[in-house]
Parts: sequence; structure tokens; C-alpha cells
Amino acid sequence: MTTSSVTPSPLFKLLALLLVALNLRPVLSSLGTVLPQLGLSATAAGWLSTLPVACLGLFAPLAPLLARRLGLGWAIRLALLAVLMGALLRGLGSAPALFAGMVLAGGGIGVAGVLLPGIVKRDYPGQAGLMTGCYTMALCLGAALAAGTTVPLAHRFGSAPLALAFWALPALVALLLWRYGDQRLASSSDRPKPLWHAPLAWQVTLFMGLQSSLAYTVFAWLPSMLASRGLSPEAAGWLTSVSILVQAPAALLAPSISHLGRDQRLPVLVAMLMTLAGLMLVLLAGPQWLWPAGVVLGIGQGASFGLALALIVLRSADAQVAARLSGMAQGLGYALAALGPLAVGAWQEAFGSWTAVAPLLAAIALFATGFGLMAGRNRHIAAA
Repeated sequence: MTTSSVTPSPLFKLLALLLVALNLRPVLSSLGTVLPQLGLSATAAGWLSTLPVACLGLFAPLAPLLARRLGLGWAIRLALLAVLMGALLRGLGSAPALFAGMVLAGGGIGVAGVLLPGIVKRDYPGQAGLMTGCYTMALCLGAALAAGTTVPLAHRFGSAPLALAFWALPALVALLLWRYGDQRLASSSDRPKPLWHAPLAWQVTLFMGLQSSLAYTVFAWLPSMLASRGLSPEAAGWLTSVSILVQAPAALLAPSISHLGRDQRLPVLVAMLMTLAGLMLVLLAGPQWLWPAGVVLGIGQGASFGLALALIVLRSADAQVAARLSGMAQGLGYALAALGPLAVGAWQEAFGSWTAVAPLLAAIALFATGFGLMAGRNRHIAAA
């Protein structure tokens, strides 16, 4: 694959990168806000929320293969096309189309999500922490935008499926603007070995997976949790949007602040305690605490996600190890994260109450904190 004869400006490259990142969550965060309007059982809704997250992990191993065969640029284009087609499929409204669309979009998001850290490491080697924060912030903004506007879009279109299909539009814009990065990765003969032998790699992976399981549970079920506390669907959607929106500055700042200390254990602890506090306030406190709880939850989750991505770089001895750790942490981590929405939906259906879900979410948060504290120590995975 040859590169274009016209080299895009640094500003254009940055905007294109951020626009791709902006498209990696709307398909996921838009679903939960209109889920009650789709006529699915709680179990079916749980599977619909879980499948795309599982695809983030299942399709992640394809990313290096596509980048080696097609080049990074074309691999990103293919991933964006999958997101676009998946969003459009959801507009058909039938249950099979909803499931197929979410699987297709989840696969595209999984591929792009693995490739973006490599592009950041390649194009911004001296600013990896800042740029990781920037594209993580764009990712959070996309999620917040979809969470807050999908219900109003459903009212305007008179159809929840059409509102879900709307999120093909930003994917189309990103696809049209992505015009750089066509270099191939190393050939298949240089394929790196996995990091199964490294306990630190597993700690980073489990922290990524467990904190992500809480994030995708929020995408899928927070509007329903808030509705059970007496909020209207519109208010629940907007509060979900605000909670996700405040993730953006936290995701930008946390990786930068984490470099100031000797290790990242204190930032991880603060981020996870805020996440736990926000979840417990949403489920157990009085209605007057819902909006403050949403803000606290958003700050905690944004910071923990930014730290999880930063730990991939900080715990790696070199760029090759970082690429291997990124594939492991996002592949296995997102596969683990997929269990969160499914388990929470099944738990709620079994006990008939969102309050009963609190112990399950607390346990996930505490395990994530433990693995995050281990991963936050100032250690490195050496090149093998």
C-alpha cells in the first residue's frame, strides 16, 4: 500500500485522529438511552448491550493483521466502514438487524481502538501521554454526545431505530477525512509473542477489563437505573450524557497527572473510589443526590479509563512491548468487560430491583481497584 503524494498538515492529522476517536463510543452509548423503547426483554437487552463489547475483544486480534496486510490507514478505514454499516443496520428496527448491527459496529470499534495507540506512539513519540489523553477525551465526548441526544433524535424522527442509525453520519465524516497513515506494520514474520508470562501484563489487563466492565454497564444501564429513581427518559438521558461528558476532562488530565508521582497507585485509588461512590449514590442515596452522583461517577470513570490506557505505555519498556500489551489489555480486557452489562442485566431481572445490583457493582469496583494498585507500581515489562 503506497502513501499519498500529498502529506496532510499536522493539524489535519490531529483532527482526523480525534474524529476517529469520537466515533468509538456513540454506537454503544446511544443504545442504553432508548433501550426500553425497543421492546426487548431484560435478558435480550443485556445480550444486545454485551455483544458489541465482547466484539471489542474478539476482533482486537485482527487489528495487527489488517495493519500488516493493508496498512494502518486502510485498516482504520475498514474499521470505520464497519461502524458506519453497523449503525445503519440498527435503523431497520428488527431484532436480528439490531444484533447484527451492534456486532458489526463492535468489531469495527475493537479494531480501531487497538490501532489508535500505535498511531499515537508512532506520530507523537514525545507527547504520548498528552495525546493519549486527547484522543481519550474525544472518545468520551462522542459517548456523551450520543447519550444526551439520542432520545431527542428519537422524538424528532418518531423512531428509536432511526435515532440509532443517525450515528452512521459522524462515522461517514471520519471515513471521508481519514487520509493518512497508510504505512504497513511489520511483516507477519515479525509477529510479536504474547505476554502471558508477565504477571504485570495480567494486572494491567484485569484493571482495564474490570474498570471497562463498569463503564459499559453505565452505557447500557445507567438510564434505566435513573428512570427507576423517578427521572423521565429525557432527564435520564441528559444526566447520563453529563456523567459521560465530565469523563472527558478527567480522561485528559489523569494520564498527565499520573506522571508527576513515582507511580500511579494514588491516582488509581482516587479514581476508583470516586467511581464506586458515584455508583452507590446512584443506586442507594436519595433522589437529590442523583445529579452530584452522576458527576462524581463521570470523573471517576474518565480518570480510571485514561489511567488504564496510560498504564499500557508506562508499564512497557519500549514501543514493541507497548504494542503487545495494548493488544492483550484491550483484547482480553474488553472480552472480560463484556460480562459486566450481561451480568448486571441478569442480576436485575433475577432480583427485580436495581438496588439489588449495588453489591455486584461494588465487588467489581473493589477488584478493579486491587488490580489497578498492583499495575500502578513503578515496574516495567521487559522486552523478551
